[in-house]
Amino acid sequence: MILAIESSCDDSSIAVMDIDSKKLLFHKKISQELEHSIYGGVVPELASRLHAEALPKILEETKKFFPELKAIAVTNAPGLSVTLQEGVMMAKALSIALNLPIIAVNHLIGHIYSLFIGKEEIKPMMVLLVSGGHTKLLNFNGINNVCEIATTLDDSFGESFDKVAKMLNLGYPGGPIIENLAKKGKAIIDLPLPLKNSSNISFSYSGIKNAVRLVIEEGKYKKEDIAASFQKRAIEHLVFMSRRAIKKYRPKNFAIVGGASANLSLREEFEKLSRDFNFKLFYPDMEFTSDNAAMIARAAIEMYKNGMFTDYRNLKVFPRIEFKEC
Repeated sequence: MILAIESSCDDSSIAVMDIDSKKLLFHKKISQELEHSIYGGVVPELASRLHAEALPKILEETKKFFPELKAIAVTNAPGLSVTLQEGVMMAKALSIALNLPIIAVNHLIGHIYSLFIGKEEIKPMMVLLVSGGHTKLLNFNGINNVCEIATTLDDSFGESFDKVAKMLNLGYPGGPIIENLAKKGKAIIDLPLPLKNSSNISFSYSGIKNAVRLVIEEGKYKKEDIAASFQKRAIEHLVFMSRRAIKKYRPKNFAIVGGASANLSLREEFEKLSRDFNFKLFYPDMEFTSDNAAMIARAAIEMYKNGMFTDYRNLKVFPRIEFKEC
């Protein structure tokens, strides 16, 4: 078995997974959304302290698995450095105490493997990663072969939802709040489609976010109509750029992963795109869309098989990490 630890942002999570069957034997996550909501976003130092409290409590429940463990996996990049350190320190302690190797996992790769919990990986695959911190289009062909087709030039998809929710005084996290409010409104505001006239495959959300700010200042529209108009255009931008990439690469398999992949309107629009281009569309189960240790464990199994270990003395955290370009 592999024990995995995730603490890249504001979710404390530990999982235990069987190496051969990929079966999830234990998984628990403690969210910090309530504590951060009063600040309108994640406060790194607070998140770090909350991880220091939550992770040992969860670990207590996994002790029965210790004799069967073959490795300790931990997210070490990307994320908030002070929260990544909490998981890494626990992994180092377990590595020394149990005499087990460490597997350092890129949690963006983990999001891809959220698709394969309890099952074999599917490759090759084009992957749209949409979360609070990232918006990327990737080509996936195995644990050692991931390259970047496109990324955001500024804000991420999920971050723009958080910021629009904050401008509307709706609370945090913004994704589900905007999604639910949009159901009550009508997309009647003509917001700009970012990079419409650019020939590149890139994402950008700063312009549409600023356009929403100006609409709010005008005071002419209901919040639900602003939410509906913003969400519609934000998703259209993802579809617009993904369509370009799909025309170029012609993937047979396409997946949407990350916290924002839980948005049902987004899934609906990509279902239409899959029919247009005849590709198979995949997304994780809802419980594995946001950051979680189960996806880290699943990625770690492939790294374990490939001997991708890190000595605890050399294990460091990396707040940012780049993929090679395709």
